[in-house]
Amino acid sequence: MKNNIIVVSLKKNLLPAIFLLFTIFLVIFSRSNLAAAKNGLSLWANSVVPALFPFFIATELLCCTNMVPLIGRLFKKIMRPLFNVPGEGAFAFLMGVISGYPTGAKIVSKFREENIVTKEEGERLLAFTNNSGPLFIIATVGISLFGDTATGFLLFFTHVLACISVGIVFRFWKRNPKKDKKSKVISTTSSSIQTKTVSFSNLGSLLANAIMKSIDTIVMIGGFVVIFSVIISILNQSHVLDFIGKCISPFFELIGIDRSFSKPFSSGILELTNGVKEISKIATKDLSLSISLCAFLIGFGGISVLLQVFSITSKSDVSIKAYFIGKLLHGFFAFIYTYLITKFIPIFNLDLSVFSNISTGVSANTSSFSFSPYYIIFLLVVIGLFGSYRIREMIKKEI
Repeated sequence: MKNNIIVVSLKKNLLPAIFLLFTIFLVIFSRSNLAAAKNGLSLWANSVVPALFPFFIATELLCCTNMVPLIGRLFKKIMRPLFNVPGEGAFAFLMGVISGYPTGAKIVSKFREENIVTKEEGERLLAFTNNSGPLFIIATVGISLFGDTATGFLLFFTHVLACISVGIVFRFWKRNPKKDKKSKVISTTSSSIQTKTVSFSNLGSLLANAIMKSIDTIVMIGGFVVIFSVIISILNQSHVLDFIGKCISPFFELIGIDRSFSKPFSSGILELTNGVKEISKIATKDLSLSISLCAFLIGFGGISVLLQVFSITSKSDVSIKAYFIGKLLHGFFAFIYTYLITKFIPIFNLDLSVFSNISTGVSANTSSFSFSPYYIIFLLVVIGLFGSYRIREMIKKEI
């Protein structure tokens, strides 16, 4: 009984204790936190707003037209058999791929509010339609960080391929033949109901409404960018990130990854941009590994994006659990696809691990570790088997 009281007390007071510590650290590390907040604001103003704000407005305007039902009719023969969602899901998928985080989540939440999708279909959609955009992957990661356009296109290709793979896996999420059959009728009915007329007489009000909704979302994202920039600064100054890096480094070494990647990877799990930037700075001859780890982080998106999505979907009944599992799978799929392509297709192989000593004629390996793709293939098979078991269990519970 006493142990139960202690557990309940810890659960009740954990978040207040964390918030109190955060406030104290804001004061203790005020100098570095100020710089981090300025960097976060600069990143938001110079990169996030220009990249996402126009797409948010365009998405809101398109949702006020007949475009969504039209896409639903065009793609229903693809989306239902492949992903077990209505054809309208193609709109969320396409806009999510084109514009980036968190557009997909915003559209799925809107679909649920308008009853275009059921709760289960919304969760399936959310798992694979909220993705990073080409502007960030190709321009920022590929060209700016790795200095190679081909790398950017490769990362975008494997990112999209991985999200399609996740969508196929999640077609079994909370699958119930009776519910799915009923949802087909509901989606067909909602498509016909959602017919909207846009004219010059109401264009001004629609545009103003779209701008106001987009401003709310973009300011919310800015808040997350700034606060996570400060959190990472605090974790760096307090050496917590070093501790986390040391904790995961044995696992990295077990599968053949150098321990120097552990801290940047930990940073990327918290916030995507900082982690990818730090990984790209690591001097290594095995660039395939650096690029593949970045592919995982881009696929996963980081806890910052996870909380952004949670803030959007919390207004609906769509569970964040499906999204979290889906993004983990997305990261693993993106990692394995990227690593296999960079290792086995010469045009994408940027590794400098093997060189010849001209004077002695002896070949040497400058890499301090040897990473075999078979390690990760084995891990992926294990994860796949476990995931299949869990999906079967969930289906049994639903039925």
